[in-house]
Amino acid sequence: MKKSIVIADDNLSLQASLKDFFSSKDDMDVLGVASNGTQALQLVRAYDPDFLLLDIVMPELDGFGVLSALEGKRPIVIMMSQLATDGFVQKAMQYGASYFLAKPFDFSLAYKTITELSSPAPASKPSSPKRNRSLDEKISNLFISVGIPAHIKGYQFLREAIKMTIDSPDIINSITKRLYPSIAERYNTSASKVERAIRHAIEVAWNRGKIENINTIFGIKIYSPNEKPTNGEFIALIADKLLLESA
Repeated sequence: MKKSIVIADDNLSLQASLKDFFSSKDDMDVLGVASNGTQALQLVRAYDPDFLLLDIVMPELDGFGVLSALEGKRPIVIMMSQLATDGFVQKAMQYGASYFLAKPFDFSLAYKTITELSSPAPASKPSSPKRNRSLDEKISNLFISVGIPAHIKGYQFLREAIKMTIDSPDIINSITKRLYPSIAERYNTSASKVERAIRHAIEVAWNRGKIENINTIFGIKIYSPNEKPTNGEFIALIADKLLLESA
C-alpha cells in the first residue's frame, strides 16, 4: 500500500527535489507541497496524509505552529531543519513530531525513515506504525537527555543499533561481525566508519558533561566523568532500558 505524503518547506528547490524523489518511488504518493505553514495545514486537513515532512522556519506559520494546530487524526510528522540543536529537537518531539532530520540530509534517509515508521517489526516481534513511532520518540528523547546531537552521523547509526538490538538482542554479542556491517549496508558505508561514528557520538555526550543525566535516566550511578562505556555497553544499556519499559 502506498504511503501518502505532504511536503512543507519554503525552500522551493528542496521542495521540488523532495517531491520528485518521492514521486519516483512506487510505494509513495505525494499529495501536495506547501511553501508556508498555512498551506501545510490546509493540505493536511484536505488530504489526511500518512506523513508530513515539515520544515521549522516558514512564512505565515512556522513548523511548531503547524504542529500546535494539528487536530484529531494527525499524520506522522518528520521535522526537517538546519536548526538541529538539542532545544529545537526536544521542542519538536514535545509538539508531537516523530523524527527529526537535520539538514542537509540524504533523501534516501528520509525514505528509509518513512518506510521504518510505517512498517511492522520482524515477524518474531509483531508491531505497528504506532509502536515504531513511539520507539523512535523514546530514543530521540533519550539522546537529547544524554547530549547526543541530531546533526552528527553517529546519531543515526546509534539509533539504528539500538533498534536492531531491541528486535534481536543477541546481535549485541556479534557487534563487529553482524551489527556494524548491517548498519553499514543500510547506509552505504563501511563497518569501521559506523564504529567510529558511534564512538564519537558517545564521546560527545561525555564531553558535554551530561553524565548525571545518564545516571538519572537509569536510576543508579553507572558512570563517572572518567568512565566511558564501550559502544556495545552503551547500546545494550539503552536497549535493555527500552525493552524493560515496553515489557
